[in-house]
Amino acid sequence: MIDNFNLIYPLLNFDSEDDFYFVQILQRKKDNPNNVHGSNNSSRLIKAYYISSVDSLKRLKEEMIHLADYFNARVGINLNKRSYYKTAFHTMQTIANQMSNKDFKNVRSAYNTSCGVCNVNDDKRWILDVDEKGRKTNDIILFIERECEPIGNKYITIIPSKQGFHIITKPFNLSVFKKEYPDIEVHKNNPTNIYIP
Repeated sequence: MIDNFNLIYPLLNFDSEDDFYFVQILQRKKDNPNNVHGSNNSSRLIKAYYISSVDSLKRLKEEMIHLADYFNARVGINLNKRSYYKTAFHTMQTIANQMSNKDFKNVRSAYNTSCGVCNVNDDKRWILDVDEKGRKTNDIILFIERECEPIGNKYITIIPSKQGFHIITKPFNLSVFKKEYPDIEVHKNNPTNIYIP
C-alpha cells in the first residue's frame, strides 16, 4: 500500500475560485487483467473528482481510499492545475466535434476528457517516471539542476510509486536529459499516485 496524501497536500495551490486539480480513481488492466473493460483498453474510470481546495481533498481521502481498495484501483492526481473556465469551453468544443462526427455515446465523458487535457499554463509540472527503487535520485536531480536549461530550481519533490518513484519537476530542456537518461519517461501532463492499494 502506498499513501502519498501527505506529500501531495503541500503541492496544491489555489490562486482563484477558477482553479482545481483533477483526481481520478482508475482500475488498470495491468493490476486487474480479467476485470477491466473500459473505454480504452488499459484502464477503467471508477470515479473522477474536481478538487478546489486542500480541505476538500482531505475530506474525500477516506472515500477515495475505500473505492481504490474495493476496486483494486489507483488514485491519481494531475499536478498541473486546471481552470473551470477553460475546461468548460474545451468541453463545449469537444461535444461539438463528437456530435459532428456522430460519436454520441462519448458525449457523456466530454468533461472528464477536457479535464485530462486542459491545464493552466502558468504552473506546469512534469513527472520523471523512474521504475527502479534502487536508482540514485540525487544523481538524476543534480543532473537536471546543473545540466538542463534553465539551470537550477526545477526540482519539486519525489512521490513513491509501486515499482519506483516519480520525480516532480518544473519544465526544462529535454534534449540533454534524454541523452543521459534515455530510459526515464518524462510525462508533461499525466497524473502521479496519491494512493495505491
